[in-house]
Amino acid sequence: MSDADEFMNNYLANIRRQYEQSAYAPVCEANPKRTETVVCRDGVELTADIYTPAMPGPYPTIVVRCPYPQQVPLWELHGEELARRGYAMVCEWCRGTHTSGGEWEPNVNERDDGADLLAWLEERDWVDVVGLWGTSYLSLACWVMADITTPKVASICANHYGTDRFASAYQKGAFRCDVLTAWAMQNAGHPVEADYLQSALHRPQLSVDEDMWGGRLDWYRDWISHPRGDDPYWDEGFWGLLKSIPAKVTVPMFIQEGWFDHHLGSALTGYQSLNPQAKEHSWLRIGCWNHYFLNPLEGLEPSGLDATEVPAALEWFDLTLKRRQTPRRKVEYYEIGDDSWHTTDHWPPDAGDAAGSGEIRLYLAAGQNEDACGENGLALAPPAEGALEYDYDPNDPVPTRGGEALLTTMGEIGARIQPRPGYRDDVLSFVSQPLDEDLHIQGTIRVELYVSSSAADTAFTAKLMCVDPDGTARNYRSSITTLALDDPDTPDYMPGGVRRVSVDMWDICWKVPAGSRIRCDISSSDFPQYSVHTNTAGLWSAQSEAVTARQTIHMGATTPSAVVLPIATADRM
Repeated sequence: MSDADEFMNNYLANIRRQYEQSAYAPVCEANPKRTETVVCRDGVELTADIYTPAMPGPYPTIVVRCPYPQQVPLWELHGEELARRGYAMVCEWCRGTHTSGGEWEPNVNERDDGADLLAWLEERDWVDVVGLWGTSYLSLACWVMADITTPKVASICANHYGTDRFASAYQKGAFRCDVLTAWAMQNAGHPVEADYLQSALHRPQLSVDEDMWGGRLDWYRDWISHPRGDDPYWDEGFWGLLKSIPAKVTVPMFIQEGWFDHHLGSALTGYQSLNPQAKEHSWLRIGCWNHYFLNPLEGLEPSGLDATEVPAALEWFDLTLKRRQTPRRKVEYYEIGDDSWHTTDHWPPDAGDAAGSGEIRLYLAAGQNEDACGENGLALAPPAEGALEYDYDPNDPVPTRGGEALLTTMGEIGARIQPRPGYRDDVLSFVSQPLDEDLHIQGTIRVELYVSSSAADTAFTAKLMCVDPDGTARNYRSSITTLALDDPDTPDYMPGGVRRVSVDMWDICWKVPAGSRIRCDISSSDFPQYSVHTNTAGLWSAQSEAVTARQTIHMGATTPSAVVLPIATADRM
């Protein structure tokens, strides 16, 4: 059995368990699956697999649109289980995929094809009321219909996707290749046999499609040619349309996300941008799981994790489709380290509501850690002036070990046990003293660095960890920035000059328990979570040569490099 087959078998077993353990028991048997044809406005015929309860209709109907033939067993399972619980389910196969006609081109046909499916459903007498459901690309297929819903559509459950495509593609000039390079290879429209990691390292990246994949992919070339968020490309065409949709949504939405899902940043942007009236009746749930709703915490099995997709979706559709009730706004989020869930009515929770909330700064200090955790410390006050240097060679990047912007390198997704401090010459580790009290971190962490480089452009990375009393370290947040795009208004850099940069991380709710330490690793690469910077200026994907750069991290009162932690309570170290 291949790894992919084993993963799918385990995944299906997990989904079946979620149905069995949910609060929603079967009420009838399921009819055999049938397949019908939906004719699109341009005459292309798409196939829809239909599952219905063995009881009189019309039925509350859950609708998905899927482009992945490998998921046929998954949607057969969902269809059977939903039908046994009194729902009809329609799984339409996206254009050019599985049994549907037409040519597969990612993203661009989903809006019109989805609208044609909704119009078709309006005319089916066995369809009572409709809920849209999807995760990942299937969630995209929900979002692109969210502002053009028809009268039967009562609600949407959209998991693990966002409407700000740039946020899912780049972090301050660094491309999320483990997400999008691999996805392009898997969805090129023709078989691609090339090695994924070699493809992600290929220079120039602009020609990897023809050099290694067997054909030109203009849509991938577009992605890797626009590393600036203010580029009109991201506000025009399909991506501009997608970005505009949340403000026009009128039906209730349920958005599920994970602290270690690669769409988290974009999804939270989509939630914040929801039409205010729709948001009043929408839910947001953020748990500690990865893109597959699996536990991302290596070596830990918290009892309250509840890393599941199905039970919450069944609750949502029972409320909005079967009981026809209008939801009230709700936000649920999981606190890592505390193994607890919290409920409020907005995100992010207003730090001003918590007495003593604010920020803690832990300053990077060279040679100011007096115990065995490492020679560099994290201090509550700026240290004496100092600097640390390392050489960054793009031909020997730091391998990703754990992370949140990962999809393909599955073994590294999540909070993984880390190597010892300073395990490479190009990794600088800074470790705090043990915490005297629990530290509740809630919001957006950033690492402010004062840096200089021998290169005209380069990258800097930061990884934040919790170190258990026994010395075990796990990463909980990481990110990257580049000199050219840390501040897009000042892209030019003179080698040797000192510049302040900010390594901005995604939101998190995380308790670091008393007795633990905080560790921050600084480097210049994190591959394949992010593309490898060549230390040369210009469009990253057009570069064919790389050079080694001498990197310097400055510390002290005039260059106060620091980890900036948003805290939710008055806890102090």
